Amino acid sequence: MAVPKKRTSKSKSKSRKANWKRKALYKSRKSLSLAKSILTGKSTSFVYSENNILL
Repeated sequence: MAVPKKRTSKSKSKSRKANWKRKALYKSRKSLSLAKSILTGKSTSFVYSENNILL
């Protein structure tokens, strides 16, 4: 028979949400930094072809 689970505390749920948002913030900063390096032409993290860029 199904039994309802215990309620998660507010501090734990806020902590999980903050962690999720922090990860998203780091990823967005990294992608913005990578985009800036590509635009300036100083990117060393990956190789891409300049003549196949679609506009």
